[in-house]
Amino acid sequence: MRRLGAAVLLGSHDPDRIAEADVVVASPGIPPDAPVFRALRERRVGWISEPEFASRFIASPLVVVTGTNGKTTTAAMTAHLLRESGADAALGGNTGPAVGPPASALALLDPPPEVVVLEVSSFQLAGIRDLVPAVGVMTNLGADHLDRYPSVAAYHRDKRRLLEAGTEDTTWVLNADDPALTRMAEGVPGRCLRFSLERSPSPGACLDEGALMLDVDADADGPRPLAPAAALRLPGRHNVANALAAALAAVAAGADPDAVGPALASFRPLPHRLEDVGKVGGVRWINDSKATNLAACACALRGLDGPLVVLLGGSDKGEDFRALAPDMAGKVRAVVAYGAAGPRAAADLRAAAEGRFPVSEVAGGFDEVVERASALARPGDALLLSPACASFDMFRNYEARGDAFRALAQAAESESAR
Repeated sequence: MRRLGAAVLLGSHDPDRIAEADVVVASPGIPPDAPVFRALRERRVGWISEPEFASRFIASPLVVVTGTNGKTTTAAMTAHLLRESGADAALGGNTGPAVGPPASALALLDPPPEVVVLEVSSFQLAGIRDLVPAVGVMTNLGADHLDRYPSVAAYHRDKRRLLEAGTEDTTWVLNADDPALTRMAEGVPGRCLRFSLERSPSPGACLDEGALMLDVDADADGPRPLAPAAALRLPGRHNVANALAAALAAVAAGADPDAVGPALASFRPLPHRLEDVGKVGGVRWINDSKATNLAACACALRGLDGPLVVLLGGSDKGEDFRALAPDMAGKVRAVVAYGAAGPRAAADLRAAAEGRFPVSEVAGGFDEVVERASALARPGDALLLSPACASFDMFRNYEARGDAFRALAQAAESESAR
């Protein structure tokens, strides 16, 4: 940066120096009540997020995807459907480097892509000002990041920033099965397409007798089949919902509906999202490390057949683990709680389980946690890492946690093959 002529200041924040800038771009990792932000507010200085800054240099139409869960899969699948339809689509944003680069890297592409698909987090949405989505996708609304937000309502307010960024020319892709999202989207400008697993919205997309159906063309003779749900390579009903959202987003962005069905069947699961990483002694090992909140863990529990041995824990986000008990009952053989959130998770679930499934707590390292969970599983079970927590007590991110679980699965598989 210095070679390019920038002044680089490290180690602390100088609010007076920062306030002299024409534009302040803030990292999403800085909480809104941080001293530097309080100092800038006192000076009446605002800031923007990195996707907002990047969008000012992106001329391509933006497909912006957010939601509590499923946003990375939906964004990646949307880009895949567009590419399979012949469009030059670039993917990035909050996806993580294994899936796509930051928005700023997409702004540097030359020539620019025909379409840019961006995943955007609530932290990043808090800092948008002029970003306008051509297509805006909201997968669902749940509770998350309560270690940072004072309430679920505050978290949802940042999600709503995307809806407020639209215009009459924006096409929205919204979850018709989510009452909170339906209420939030009332009166938004633009066209609304809705997806559902429970009903048949029109215009929109739905699951009907095991098939994904598309109904967006007013001149067509009713809904058209896209693909059988069984053709998807992603397990779980929540991934059917993600596929419906992606299909609508891709078609709204210009994809040929005739190409969408085959492309849905060719999309491969992303790492750390119900990823099958091995089979040891008749037990499937499933890496769902991306499940960093209760809603994501609940989706995994609903989407998988039992019996399950569940590894749950990590950095505590302040959610009530008792909410998982209904989805665990009758399906979970055992729960192994671990990490910083382990004691509270174990206490919550023991109280809610009422003896329907055992809950143990392991205070050791991750290897010991996995070893204990593996010992509880029987042939025909699935060993499920779906932590419902962030990873920062033991790992630098959820990818590192998932990679460690995958490595342990591979090592156990090799050992059992001897």
